Amino acid sequence: MIEEGERLVLVLGTREYYVRAGEGTLSTDLGMLDLASLVGMDYGGIIATHLGKEFVVRRPRATDFFAHASRTGAPMLPKDIGMVIAYTGMNRNDDVLDAGTGSGIAAIYFGGIARRVVTCEVRPEFAKKAEKNIRDAGLENVEVRACDVLEADGEYDVVHLDLGVREEHIAHAYRLVRPGGYLACYTPFIEQMSAAYDAAANLFSEVHTYECMEREMTRGSRGTRPSTRVGHSGYITIARR
Repeated sequence: MIEEGERLVLVLGTREYYVRAGEGTLSTDLGMLDLASLVGMDYGGIIATHLGKEFVVRRPRATDFFAHASRTGAPMLPKDIGMVIAYTGMNRNDDVLDAGTGSGIAAIYFGGIARRVVTCEVRPEFAKKAEKNIRDAGLENVEVRACDVLEADGEYDVVHLDLGVREEHIAHAYRLVRPGGYLACYTPFIEQMSAAYDAAANLFSEVHTYECMEREMTRGSRGTRPSTRVGHSGYITIARR
């Protein structure tokens, strides 16, 4: 049952609206939506505008927060987040340290899988916005810290770095990762990837770097072909202790 203040996605065809259940109305070209009427509804229910246009009510998933949540910059793409999850084997038994929180999108994905996530963001204003996004996602197992990851302590099964990686970051991550655990670094440029790889190779037992090239298929009346969007986003370096 939907509660007051809960984030929702309203869908009609290709239209999507990211809203909060509660007081107020949403004005669209298809009519006005009474957001208070969402409280107490079930997910998958129907809400109609005053013009009779019907929207399906969805409970947001991580993909919806990637698409709609407030941003402080460009977040990692789902394909790259997926590689981190896949190559570290992240699971419900894991404690995860995420650094370079940004808008909190990666932390939201990780929070839906891991037992506990601590995410560090050195910029307090970014940390504040990320915490709001994470609370909107309803994740009580994710803690946002406004701090430098070099100040982090404890033991983790997975450490994820999405920042300007330096040699000291790799060394500190090595101290934090439990034996058998993983470090994952996202780097957009080859030079950064090479520096992360070389630093990790001096400490970790296994190091591999991957690039995931993604091409969406575009289908229309004339035929089907790959999208013209750029497929490269960054490199994922995975190191196992």
